[in-house]
Amino acid sequence: MRVIVLANGEWDSEWGRSELTTEKSDLLICADGGANLAISSGVIPDILVGDLDSITQKNLAKCQENNVKIKKFPSQKDKTDLELAMEYAHMYLESYGISNDEIFLYAAGGKRLDHLQGNIALMLGFALKGRRIKMIDKTYDAWIMLPSEEIVTGSVGQEISLIALSEETRVSSQGLFYQLDNLSLLQSATRGISNVFTEEEIQLKVHKGNLLVVLVKEEKQ
Repeated sequence: MRVIVLANGEWDSEWGRSELTTEKSDLLICADGGANLAISSGVIPDILVGDLDSITQKNLAKCQENNVKIKKFPSQKDKTDLELAMEYAHMYLESYGISNDEIFLYAAGGKRLDHLQGNIALMLGFALKGRRIKMIDKTYDAWIMLPSEEIVTGSVGQEISLIALSEETRVSSQGLFYQLDNLSLLQSATRGISNVFTEEEIQLKVHKGNLLVVLVKEEKQ
């Protein structure tokens, strides 16, 4: 099941139209102003979540006309609109007994550094609960790895960054220019940024800690 959550960060409406229509979602959840972005790409959300202080009145009316399910919250609350939308997505999958599917998060970067940091914290929180959130942007994909192994597919020369989200994160790899052999990556240092694929498939293993993986997309010629 493909569930998409659309935040209110940076957004390219043409790219977004391609993403939201080519990879058809089973459920599109918009966090407040994320609905503006979806509608700018010609897509009506299934669910609108938040205090509704960012969505335009015109787009709110459009959602109401199209029978979008609206979950409105007070403006004074302990969670961001995006966290509420992510929780809705997680519970939706749980209600179907689906524990392994990723939630795809769009428009979660750019604009404000504090929001980006908060969004990465949300990704980590859900990873610790067993739910992977994959952040998808026009220029990169990002996700959290806990202690585990996985294969990442790319192309020779493509860049990938491995960023410690714990005080110390130990990582091994195969297929990267700078090979890692149970190497300690520190939360207070930049080692792990801008490594390069030497093969089309790389193997990553996290021995200890939490790791943010950022796969940089290659520019289309």
